[in-house]
Amino acid sequence: MATTISPLAPKSVPTLPPVAGVRLATAAAGIRYQGRTDVMLAVFDNGASVAGVFTRSKCPSAPVEWCRARVKGGRARALVVNSGNANAFTGKTGRDACAFTAKIAAGAVGCKLSEVFLASTGVIGEPLPAAAFDGVMPRLVEDATDEGYVDAAGAIMTTDTFPKLATATARLAGTTVTINGFAKGAGMVAPDMGTMLAFVFTDAPIAPAVLQALLREGVVDTFNAVTIDSDTSTSDTLLAFATGAAREAPRIARANDPRLLPFRKAFNAVLANLSEQVARDGEGARKLVEITVEGAVSKQSARRVALSIANSPLVKTAIAGEDANWGRVVMAVGKAGEKADRDKLSITFGGFPVAVAGAAAPNYDEGSVKKHMEGREVRVGVDIGVGRGKARVWTCDLTHVYLEINGSYRS
Repeated sequence: MATTISPLAPKSVPTLPPVAGVRLATAAAGIRYQGRTDVMLAVFDNGASVAGVFTRSKCPSAPVEWCRARVKGGRARALVVNSGNANAFTGKTGRDACAFTAKIAAGAVGCKLSEVFLASTGVIGEPLPAAAFDGVMPRLVEDATDEGYVDAAGAIMTTDTFPKLATATARLAGTTVTINGFAKGAGMVAPDMGTMLAFVFTDAPIAPAVLQALLREGVVDTFNAVTIDSDTSTSDTLLAFATGAAREAPRIARANDPRLLPFRKAFNAVLANLSEQVARDGEGARKLVEITVEGAVSKQSARRVALSIANSPLVKTAIAGEDANWGRVVMAVGKAGEKADRDKLSITFGGFPVAVAGAAAPNYDEGSVKKHMEGREVRVGVDIGVGRGKARVWTCDLTHVYLEINGSYRS
């Protein structure tokens, strides 16, 4: 966990209200870090609907495989998350560590193994010393409260510089329900149906299949529109839990239920808030970068072009150097492999034209562009000129600090 907070961090940490049916606790198990918490437990005393999306990496972690096999059951009683060790690329040892962790959690909570969900983040390739959980699990269950969100977000941090939390409320057929979430992620972030680690909790009574549909839809323009370094983690996990403790609200059993519309909007707002915070905490980041691509042949094509720009080290280093080098944006558009017309391509920085119809903008305002590039938030706009497809992604600049962090991550 870094000691210097990102200059892009939110000005304050939000206060998350209790979500009925959810209790959280943290402990220092000594997995890798000393002198800090590194494990958190969420308990759902009366159970909860659960849904999840996970990394599409072909080398997933053992906890990802554990959750994938159990999320189909749709019911959760406990969530155990640790930092410092990803339990990835650990073979049978990793699977045994998951089974052991789930067994002691199930025993402490009083539930089935299939109702325990797991996530791990940290170093890849080192065995997870799961026995360390045995000494803290009973105390975690005993100490769990409905006010532990900030501590929980802090316990799962690795190279993050600040805890990432968000909350929202919505009206569900006349009843107010709450949605809380927290996430971690600063490097190895280019999600594909998930994020580094993120967890969302609500007291709304929502069936597992509906929650799954909400989650799959919600990540498309939130977590899957964020990239730090183009590297998709082995551990990407996004889980949502619905306790149904808001008794006055109707149970939602269909994803197309019109009563769900306000909840969907608030749910997606929480996902968007958390994913932007991940971009703001990119390792070594000094600038948040928003890239909008329009005029593509489809939304999917626009997304691929936007990600090509966002993942370009040359674009990201130019932004770090406050250089409006639009030639590098042209390069990134061209290498994306999507339909484009060089002579229709236009580019803006901060809304100021730098290239128009395949050539340098005749009214290029260098002073205004330079001032924009010196700010904490940089906006890059690209019009491909061949269709109506549009997409937006978020990234950050690439600085010397990123190299320093990742050059010594294991040591």
